[in-house]
Amino acid sequence: MSRAFVFPGQGSQAVGMGRELAAAFGEARHVFQEVDEALSQNLSKLMFEGPEDSLTLTENAQPALMAVSVAVIRVLEGQGKMDLAKTASFVAGHSLGEYSALAAAGTFSLADTARLLKLRGQSMQKAVPVGIGAMAALLGSEYEQAKEIAALAAEDQVCEAANDNGAGQVVVSGHKEAVERAMKIAAEKGVKRAVLLPVSAPFHCALMQPAADAMAEALSNVSMNAPTVPLVANVMAAAVTDPEIIRDLLVRQVTGTVRWREGVLYMKEQGVSQLVEIGAGKVLSGLAKRIDKELTGIAVGNPADIDAFLASL
Repeated sequence: MSRAFVFPGQGSQAVGMGRELAAAFGEARHVFQEVDEALSQNLSKLMFEGPEDSLTLTENAQPALMAVSVAVIRVLEGQGKMDLAKTASFVAGHSLGEYSALAAAGTFSLADTARLLKLRGQSMQKAVPVGIGAMAALLGSEYEQAKEIAALAAEDQVCEAANDNGAGQVVVSGHKEAVERAMKIAAEKGVKRAVLLPVSAPFHCALMQPAADAMAEALSNVSMNAPTVPLVANVMAAAVTDPEIIRDLLVRQVTGTVRWREGVLYMKEQGVSQLVEIGAGKVLSGLAKRIDKELTGIAVGNPADIDAFLASL
């Protein structure tokens, strides 16, 4: 069976994440300790105990989600002697999950990944003052229709299709007034439902350019290896292994569309039949079958999941 390992994005965080892993496995404890040290912050305590509003802050949620994903990979490698390159044909991650995928595949060190995501979270938050931007999910809309709605709604502001998650779920992002106009236009065009998302900034649109500039500078100073498994990149929806191209794509990803549906379909065309979601939550494994009914998705995020997955190999 050909499988891809996929790594969740923001929104999958929850208080208590990683706690069972840390209790059960030394490999997981080691990952959390290394991330805490890299950030000079007791992030693991925040993950295990909350408070939720602090964990949800972009600058905390991003490295926290990565830490749980990498902890799962390290446990699979340590306990199950799993070789990522022999087990997965591709890795892919949703937005910040792309960094988790690259850490798992050895492109970045764990400490560098944690610091990059902390900075990414801070710079994305800082790029747009709170209340100026917004994001909304258009449920029952296909990507091309959502792009058209966003273009109509923009007027002299920014409104863009930010995430094509698949299964008729496209997120638009931009100035708050423009996003509200998009919601109204969507209703007029018969889109089933438009929901304002509880996010602190308008991610994946042109308003994030200051954050993209910050990431370009940070990424230029970090050493990168070719991933051991090809990365299906968000902005290309195709596989890439060249570290210089990946560096450029990570910068473009801050303002670019997360082309998740197309990336998943690309992997299926390459023979992938199973998506294995590594880390917190079940969002991506849940989307697998809805994007293509021949795909299966499983979530591997706690000790029981790890035992079951290793037994299936």
